[in-house]
Amino acid sequence: MPDLLSILTSLAWPFAVALAWLTGEFGNRWTGLPRVSFYGLVGFMLASGQVGVLPVPEGGPVLVMADVAFGLMLFELGYRINLRWLRSNPWIGVTGLVEAGATFGAAYLVASFFGSAQMSALMLAALSMATSPATVVRVINEQRSSGQVTERVMHLAALNCVLAVFAFNLLVGFSMFRASEDLADATLNSLVLLALSAVAGAVAGVVVPGVLRALGNLAQDATVAFALSVILLVAVTYTFHLSPVVAALAFGLTARHRRVAFGQAQRNFGALGELLAVLLFVFAGSTLDWRHVQGGGLLALALVAARLLTKTLGVTAFAHLSGISWRKGALTGLGLAPLSIFVILLLEHARQAGLPVADAARSLAAVSLLLELFGPIILQRALVWARETAEQQHGA
Repeated sequence: MPDLLSILTSLAWPFAVALAWLTGEFGNRWTGLPRVSFYGLVGFMLASGQVGVLPVPEGGPVLVMADVAFGLMLFELGYRINLRWLRSNPWIGVTGLVEAGATFGAAYLVASFFGSAQMSALMLAALSMATSPATVVRVINEQRSSGQVTERVMHLAALNCVLAVFAFNLLVGFSMFRASEDLADATLNSLVLLALSAVAGAVAGVVVPGVLRALGNLAQDATVAFALSVILLVAVTYTFHLSPVVAALAFGLTARHRRVAFGQAQRNFGALGELLAVLLFVFAGSTLDWRHVQGGGLLALALVAARLLTKTLGVTAFAHLSGISWRKGALTGLGLAPLSIFVILLLEHARQAGLPVADAARSLAAVSLLLELFGPIILQRALVWARETAEQQHGA
């Protein structure tokens, strides 16, 4: 007979996911705030460093399922990227490059001011460029929003993620070599990694629609086929040390341009996607330790403020050139606030691979918690103020 401790341990994750789902449903009903903020809060409260219900995250099946959930959301984000729009309005791409570069510089200066080591400050700056695609997709789908701000947030979030992955891999490679003459090799390796990851996703984006067309029942089979393909793609990228972020984005983008229907009813990948999303946000919250959060409080507040300011100003500066008002430009910049899921999963895999990211992980603990809770709320408010949510559009 199993002892009481083993029984409680085996029930910890199902209990946490069920509690998080209930908290999200009631919390959303009572407050109107995004469900994912409540999911993350429950994960943090039940973590080993706090209440202690959940074990210390050490990989295993839970991390695999979190990766799959993240991959599904990345695929969906990639599917909604319109390359023709980016080609016809190149100022959107320029906006992304400028605001990401400004965010990198501001975050590096803030981290250096608070005494972070140079490599740690650079890693903080690289990760600060990102915008969490998981949070963006979940909040936008929950609000059923559409419009200029919604579309720009999604496109800029995808660009931010690719830039952050490139910069982070470059810095990790350079920190392992520890020699200036190896910078060119680290840059080349990072570029090759991104290219191979994009190729893997693009191949999936060509093969899967082809198989579905051969089956002759595209609309009915698309959701399950894409979900299984994302699972396989995530497994392949981790086996060959590629970037699942870039691969899943490329998969979704290629599938879109292969003219494969992925309708409104299939967003979030149905009940499976909903369940995995809860687990993903609970897992992300469970990786944070209150001691690290408390120790990095002032740095976190400064980084969050600098990041929010530079992204908002960077997008607003190009608002008229890219075809929107100053106000919608500022709201788009605010909508890029979410960060935590992307950073937590990237650092968790880097840590398990033995890469030198411990200092950056500790420094980002408080940032991750703040934006785990408030990032979705800021994005939701930006969409509401832009009057792009479904309720506002139907009421108008």
